[in-house]
Amino acid sequence: MRVVRIGAGAGYSGDRIEPAIELAQKGALDYLVFECLAERTIALAQQARRKDPNAGYDPLLAERLRAVLPICRRNGVRVVTNMGAANPLAAANRVREIARDLGLSGLTIAAITGDDVYAHLAGSATPLEESGAPISNLGEALVCANAYIGARPIAEALAVGADIVITGRASDPSLFVGPLVHDFGWRWDDWPRLGQATLIGHLLECAGQVTGGYFADPGYKDVADLARLGFPIGEVHADGSVVVTKVAGSGGRVTPATCKEQILYEIHDPARYLTPDVVADFSQVAVEEVGLDRVLVRGASGSPRPPTLKVSVGVAEGFIGEGQISYAGPGARSRGALALEIVRERLAIAGVDAAELSFGLIGVDALHGAGLSKPAGEPYEVRVRVAGRTGGIDEARKIGNEVEALYTNGPAGGGGATKSIREIISIQAAYLPQELLRPAVHLMECRP
Repeated sequence: MRVVRIGAGAGYSGDRIEPAIELAQKGALDYLVFECLAERTIALAQQARRKDPNAGYDPLLAERLRAVLPICRRNGVRVVTNMGAANPLAAANRVREIARDLGLSGLTIAAITGDDVYAHLAGSATPLEESGAPISNLGEALVCANAYIGARPIAEALAVGADIVITGRASDPSLFVGPLVHDFGWRWDDWPRLGQATLIGHLLECAGQVTGGYFADPGYKDVADLARLGFPIGEVHADGSVVVTKVAGSGGRVTPATCKEQILYEIHDPARYLTPDVVADFSQVAVEEVGLDRVLVRGASGSPRPPTLKVSVGVAEGFIGEGQISYAGPGARSRGALALEIVRERLAIAGVDAAELSFGLIGVDALHGAGLSKPAGEPYEVRVRVAGRTGGIDEARKIGNEVEALYTNGPAGGGGATKSIREIISIQAAYLPQELLRPAVHLMECRP
């Protein structure tokens, strides 16, 4: 019986590269998938592309593929990734350059476009889900609009011989659904199998999370050798059942508990998980340990895909200015509190135009505020943090400057001051009918 082995080489843009190399070398894979895109990262990629039309793809694209392409070529492993981000065509060209540099001829690279729907939405009456206001109200604040496209163009690219498939904003599970539909020849209206394939994608998409990363909690959920955490492999059968495992000897664990946590991760309604490919139903999923670091997962189903696609809308909303400084020793908390009072008053004196300001002591009340935080005792050290949201970069700069000035103008013993400014790209949602999108597959050959 045919078994497809599909590995997760990354779970986010900045993920480690060594586990992907280990998978390519030792995983006996058919496919290696790099899931590297999130809502905010594609907005930042769109900004980069606007500054440079040849930019806008994942910053680690070259480093990742230089590391794994020779191994994948040698072992017959095909690569699927959303590292194209805001510019899949430029990413594919860069990969072709890398392949040539490595002496890897005969590769076929596919770039999938069609997720960028900025032209559809700019100035339109399409409502934003959060506010109901039309997108036209955003004016020049609209940075980008990318729809979550599905698995079909990925499967089409593989069907015409692509060794490497590079997408932009595809749905995370779809990166795995596409290879499975292609390999097993499933129909696009086989909703139970598409639901199970989506479950497989959801299990694997965050890479190290299902092998014990993020799961670990010392004394409650102990996981060994996290510094050498191995990334997951799905051994998929034609009926859609999957055994989640990892490379023997790698760090971490695959257990029923790690799989159950990942199944529920970011899922609003387990019986109706909406994706571009299917409305997946995880409510009857069964999880069974069948060996050391081997967990059988099956029982997902599905119903017809929704008529609309979610669109990630990036909106420019000004800047965040931030400053931090530490206090330690006896009275650290009271000196930190005095520092906050000083900065609060200084920002008022300077007339800083901030839509929102946050004052906190890291280690005391910075995450949940004074209402929920109840420190057990007097901390030996605290770190002051002041942050504010402003309309302009000059106003944002004043916030960090006032915190830094505490070195010589504030309480005794302040040290380790830092300050930063970053642009705010908020992410909102909108929906477009599926039929409006026309994803396209662009093929590039790597010749000597």
